[in-house]
Amino acid sequence: MDPLRRNRFGVSVVFVAHGAVTGSFATRVPWLADHVGVGTGRLGLALLFPAIGAMATMSFSGRLLHRYEGRRVTRLLLAAWCLALPLPALAPNLPLLCAALLVYGSVSGMADVAMNAQAVAVENRYGRPIMSGLHGLWSAGGLAASGIGVAAAAVGLDARVHFGLMAAVLLVVGQLGGRLLPTVRPDPDAAEPPAFALPPRPVLLIGLVGFCAVFGEAAGSDWAAKYLTDVAGAGQGIAAGAYTGFACAMAAARLVGDRVVARLGVVGTVRLGGVLSAAGAVLIVLSRAPVPGIVGFALLGVGVSVVVPLTFTAAGAATSHPGHAIAGVATISYGAGLAAPAVIGGIAAGTSLPVSFLVVAALAVLIAVGAGTFRTRRP
Repeated sequence: MDPLRRNRFGVSVVFVAHGAVTGSFATRVPWLADHVGVGTGRLGLALLFPAIGAMATMSFSGRLLHRYEGRRVTRLLLAAWCLALPLPALAPNLPLLCAALLVYGSVSGMADVAMNAQAVAVENRYGRPIMSGLHGLWSAGGLAASGIGVAAAAVGLDARVHFGLMAAVLLVVGQLGGRLLPTVRPDPDAAEPPAFALPPRPVLLIGLVGFCAVFGEAAGSDWAAKYLTDVAGAGQGIAAGAYTGFACAMAAARLVGDRVVARLGVVGTVRLGGVLSAAGAVLIVLSRAPVPGIVGFALLGVGVSVVVPLTFTAAGAATSHPGHAIAGVATISYGAGLAAPAVIGGIAAGTSLPVSFLVVAALAVLIAVGAGTFRTRRP
């Protein structure tokens, strides 16, 4: 196999494996709640810990990628991420569940940064856009694993067994893919980046655009079903399928996103994504029936789908420390995953869900306005 194709295949397998761990976990959250005996409120508190762990540790990946060879770092962190999957299911009570989820999120965020740094290296060598497609494969891996998780839950399989089996399989798959990654050695002449510091201004602006995109993604995934039942008058079955449609729309758009980037360029693609997501959010605000609501969420998903992958590409090309820049952008962008549920829920409690989605529309407009920050060149 051609070395470049070998590298691309390897990083594709790594993205699929990482997404599959996420998809496996997501389907068994109700089992975890029953296992430790918590209600919705305390479960929601526990589910904040993965995001807290990820944001707290992502910047350390930049230091690791500066000091050590990138393929080795990625394989090690991906292995830790797979092995962390069973930890939440082994927790017997809420405090230990929170601790397990903190570890789970920490290794997830670090592995995320490392694999995206590898993806940027492969894309640079490949000479054409591949980042959006890789994130599409991440989504596809998550959807496939969620299907397995639904089947496991349907037959009553204990999540400890389910997670253990998936961890073992994905550990092997991820390590086989990791062996095909390119050798990316740190620049010995570059100064070591700080452990915690805001990225330079160009990368900071890219991260803020990524924040807007992740906010829209989190709002859609967390509130689509609730919006369709409470505002659009949909039945429980249609509303339950809203998230699946939203996720499928994002995955499909990412899989074809590289062709759009090749045709429109990075800036044009980000601007188009902002326009589509803004249109989708406005349609959601105006929707009082299921069909336009579903179309609105699908447009929102398609619009934000390619923006997040392109933030990593732009950040990796903006400084002499790609790993540190990607870690900084990821920390800023994924902070929206913490902010979105609270902001949307708080505004909805004080006014209504349609009013809260005006915030999503405004942030989507900022994506289109800030697209020019993606016009970067490596120093």
